[in-house]
Amino acid sequence: MAEAFRRFRLVRKTRESEVITSFHFVPVDGGALWPARPGQYLTLRIPAEGQPKGHVLRTYSLSNAVDAQDCHRISVKREAGDGTRPDGIGSCFLHDTLAEGDEVDIAAPRGDFFLDEDTERPVLLLAGGVGVTPLLSMLHRLAATQRRAWLVHATENGAVQALHDETAALAAASDGRITVCNVMRAPTEADRAAGRYDAEGLVDRAVLQRLLPVDDYQVYLCGPQPFMVAMWRLLTSLGFPPERIAYEFFGKGGSLAGMAAPVAPQIPRIPVNAPKSVSKLDFLTDPDVFAIPDSHSRKAPAPMAAEQRSGDEVVFARSGVTVAWNGKDSILELAEAAGLEPAFVCRAGICNSCICDVKEGEVDYTSDPLDPPDAGMALICCSRPKGRVVLDL
Repeated sequence: MAEAFRRFRLVRKTRESEVITSFHFVPVDGGALWPARPGQYLTLRIPAEGQPKGHVLRTYSLSNAVDAQDCHRISVKREAGDGTRPDGIGSCFLHDTLAEGDEVDIAAPRGDFFLDEDTERPVLLLAGGVGVTPLLSMLHRLAATQRRAWLVHATENGAVQALHDETAALAAASDGRITVCNVMRAPTEADRAAGRYDAEGLVDRAVLQRLLPVDDYQVYLCGPQPFMVAMWRLLTSLGFPPERIAYEFFGKGGSLAGMAAPVAPQIPRIPVNAPKSVSKLDFLTDPDVFAIPDSHSRKAPAPMAAEQRSGDEVVFARSGVTVAWNGKDSILELAEAAGLEPAFVCRAGICNSCICDVKEGEVDYTSDPLDPPDAGMALICCSRPKGRVVLDL
């Protein structure tokens, strides 16, 4: 498999707020920057002592125009521990250790959360905190078109608000096509004096009804999990079709529709002694998402596909569960359908959170892992069994 990473040099480090800093990277090989779609992310290989491979992978959204010729930029919130979780490995390395001139390995842009450029439909961008980063990349692209766009950015106050001047400049140069609405929950006196916000409190029905003319919008939503759930409920209550609401979400739960629905009684689950994945990882676009049960998305084990060999099965040794392979899901999905709770984050072979020991047998990968596991280990989010497989889960 070809090496997925290239070496990049940090050429500029810009403090955007008390908690957010932007990092500007150029390729060491002198080659061209990667093409990307507005909203996609980069994957960084972060040195980390004590980790099995000596590093971890972290994903951070491109926050500048994806057709920029000078650099790839990410804007990262420093995730400090709060007593219940440790400092973020990736964000603290970037903020505290990586200096201008230093180099880091980066993989090409990827991700399915990006601006749909095949329509002229007006756009509503709803950002909570540092969730503005992929939406700002979208806003740069929208500024080069004739589409109408509204950016609503919710923050606590001006001390933690990032990239305010950049969004304001894009709006000012748009001949009225772009509107930015900054909503602060608890603005300071300095914020009031500077006029850095347009509404105080939370993004609610009144804010959106006052801001938006009646139209057929495409919505892009990104931010902490409570913000996204609240916005989903608000948007759908106002009649926005769910299929027009795109969002980026890292972690368990996966479906905002399911998370926003009334909580059903929890189905008993078989623990596999795995850590809660999201609470230990820091993803820029959604750092506050924690693993929560989503009973609405659970499904019964699927019957074995007719074309599947009768010997294909997965044995989850530690849990004492054996499941016939259904011929279509990943091993992770098979485990979830059986009531197990393996750790995961990305579900795409990127983060290595789902890695486990293979005690017997082999697996195939439905897509190449970005950072392939060592022999005798497997990423269950993007693999399937080759015959009978016994996993340490």
